[in-house]
Amino acid sequence: MAAAILYVCTTCRRASEPDSVGIRPGFMLHQAIAAEAAPEGVTVVATECLSACKTGCAVALTASGKYSYVYGYLDPDLHVTDILDGAARYAASVDGIVPWRERPTIFRKQSIARIPPL
Repeated sequence: MAAAILYVCTTCRRASEPDSVGIRPGFMLHQAIAAEAAPEGVTVVATECLSACKTGCAVALTASGKYSYVYGYLDPDLHVTDILDGAARYAASVDGIVPWRERPTIFRKQSIARIPPL
């Protein structure tokens, strides 16, 4: 299994929040994910920006030789379990494409981008 990286944007804010908000929801999302055991084959990495600012909290999944994904509209209070489940399924996949019905709903409906492997 190729090692997968789950990037969590720590500077994300909800679209309705002003720039001056204190602790960003993206930071809270990273803290919540980091507090859980990472799935086998997944490394969780904080990053400062995924350039998905209008989508609220965002994460990205990538691995060598696999498609990469960016997901948005995530909530630190609701989606941690689904993000980790989706990351585990991604890590276990051969090419990064998890069958549609096996993806968590947030990965089916909140995908921002799918990027081909190099």
